[in-house]
Amino acid sequence: MHHAIETLKTRGFISQCTDVESLSKAMEDGVTFYIGCDPTMPSLHIGHMVPFFAYRHLRDAGQKGIALIGGGTARIGDPSGKTELRKMLCYETLDANSDSIAAQLDRFIGFDNDTARAVNNKDWLADLNYIDFLREIGSHFSVNKMLSFEAYKIRLETGLSFIEFNYQLLQSYDFLELYRRYGCRLQIGGDDQWGNIVAGVDLIRRIEGVQVFGMTFPLVTTSDGKKMGKSEKGALFLDTSMTSVYDFFQYWRNVHDRDIRRFLLMFSFLPVEEIDTLTAPGKNPNEAKERLAWEVTALIHGKAEADKAMAGARAAFSTSGAGGVGGDKTAMPRAVLPLSKFEAGYNIVDLFFDAGLEPSKSEARRLVQQGGAFISTNGDIEAVTDVAAVISRDKLNAEGELILRAGKKRYLLVTVE
Repeated sequence: MHHAIETLKTRGFISQCTDVESLSKAMEDGVTFYIGCDPTMPSLHIGHMVPFFAYRHLRDAGQKGIALIGGGTARIGDPSGKTELRKMLCYETLDANSDSIAAQLDRFIGFDNDTARAVNNKDWLADLNYIDFLREIGSHFSVNKMLSFEAYKIRLETGLSFIEFNYQLLQSYDFLELYRRYGCRLQIGGDDQWGNIVAGVDLIRRIEGVQVFGMTFPLVTTSDGKKMGKSEKGALFLDTSMTSVYDFFQYWRNVHDRDIRRFLLMFSFLPVEEIDTLTAPGKNPNEAKERLAWEVTALIHGKAEADKAMAGARAAFSTSGAGGVGGDKTAMPRAVLPLSKFEAGYNIVDLFFDAGLEPSKSEARRLVQQGGAFISTNGDIEAVTDVAAVISRDKLNAEGELILRAGKKRYLLVTVE
């Protein structure tokens, strides 16, 4: 088996493949592959990145990769994994999202227009002649077979629009177009794309008479069954205006012990031997979690930002700082609140709500009642369980700072003005 496939297997990527033996042989001479993503938002989230980590492994093994930005297919929307029609976005928004996502991927992959490139399917789909498309492409598709795929069967229960029904044809046409333009012979993606990928493989076989390949990866979930990359605040986005670097770092720092090794294999490029050492029985899991958090943050946001986030996390969690306000706090999330509120006596419920640690006062009240509200100034952590409690100015340190903690993992630095 080709070492690129062995690497993907070892690190937990491969779920399905159309013909792994033939693909392995083709890789000896080099294979061009692609992964597509639709710009339905201005940023990717970490769940989107699983195939792009595989992309880098494949490129490092001598294969050539294409990142396909779906500026054309996003005008329709993929029904896969969705229970209802996606919101239609204006073309200007899709173009802006495409540029933003291409920039994110460039930072992660490093496009050189040889071993790695980004293309936009808007270039060949936007002005497509519908009649010609139906004659050349649509004639090769069986409606009965399309309806047998899980994505369509699920949507038939809630309502599948005709515009979405075309999506599989367009994605298959993308594969054909990339084969014709770049000799692309492999499409990779998440398991929810299996039906679309197989359809493209079949289309190229019918029209061009050549064998191409499809490979999918598991849709990653955490050990407790939650969707990978879903935090308490929502999806873990790559855009720092949507997910701060500190929150991004903290997500990985707080993963369950059972997920550490699996996530190090998939979301870092550390050698397997080093990962085995980090996660060996008897090792402190917190050390491996911190390494995981630093590695992923450095890959997505750069080493300098990863260093800042780690320093902020240590300030929050260390004996001298997490409880207190020591250490490097520059990366910690913060809120600026009026000094007058503390001088008058800041109600604990209002404090946690105003600081943004809870989305509503009722949630803040519940947090306090359940024993999850903590304040800390100079190393001493104090639990506050009385919803009528007030926090006065003397709880601030000499710099006018106070750390709030919600539960075990959410910290926030309060400063006053």
